[in-house]
Amino acid sequence: MSPSCLGALMPESIPIEQLLSHAKPMLLLDSLLHSGQDYIVCGLQVRADGLFNTNDRVPALMGIEYMAQTIAAFAGLKAIERGGEPKMGFLLGTRKFTSNVAEFPCKILLSVKAHRAVQGSDGMAAFECTVEGESVRQTATLTVYEPSNPEQFLIGANE
Repeated sequence: MSPSCLGALMPESIPIEQLLSHAKPMLLLDSLLHSGQDYIVCGLQVRADGLFNTNDRVPALMGIEYMAQTIAAFAGLKAIERGGEPKMGFLLGTRKFTSNVAEFPCKILLSVKAHRAVQGSDGMAAFECTVEGESVRQTATLTVYEPSNPEQFLIGANE
C-alpha cells in the first residue's frame, strides 16, 4: 500500500493481513483497532479451529505470540507510513510475563496492546504489552529485532 493510499485511509481501516508477513493459519490477529505514534492495539477472537487449541482451549502462553504479532503489525504500519513494505522481524526475549489465566477459552475476544518503550537505531526495540479480555489480563515486556535485511540475517550473513 502506497503512502498516498495511507493518507486517504485511517490506519485502522488497513486489513491486518497487509501489516504482517504472517499467513494463515499462523496469522492469529483479526484486526487493527487503534494506533498512535508509539502504540498499537489489535483484536482477535481465539479460534476454535486453530493450530494451538486443545479441548476448546488455547494455552495462555499463546499470549506471547499475540503480543509478538501485534508488535509486527506496529512495525508493518510504520513501514507502510514510510512508503515501504512490512518485513520479517524476530522475537528475542520476553521479560516479566504475568497471566491471571492458564488458558484462553476458544471464541473469547481479546485486545492486545503494544507500547514501544525503547527503540534503537540498530533495529532493536522493547515493547510493554498487554492482552485483555473477559476475566483475562496478561502483561510482558518483549524485546524484538528487525534487521535491515532479514534474509541475510537468517543465513548468517553480516549486515
